[in-house]
Amino acid sequence: MSIVVATWLVRFLGLYLLVGVFFAIPFVIRGVGKIDPNAREGTRGFRVLITPGVIALWPLLLWRRLRGIQEPPAEKNAHRIAAADPAGETS
Repeated sequence: MSIVVATWLVRFLGLYLLVGVFFAIPFVIRGVGKIDPNAREGTRGFRVLITPGVIALWPLLLWRRLRGIQEPPAEKNAHRIAAADPAGETS
């Protein structure tokens, strides 16, 4: 890897993290409760704990916020599928 490529890679990563920090501040204060109702009553400690993840995943969270998604996605696994099927049949 050349020095130029490494320099641009570090600059891109720095810019990505900088945008993530600027996104995380208002999101952690107000926005997290808008995409996850269970997080509305989150304590200050909870908000501090989620901040690094918000910084890292800001594009996904921004996309969810702009689309107006109100609930976290439902997990789909074999146990939930079996519980939803009253006849106990698997597909």
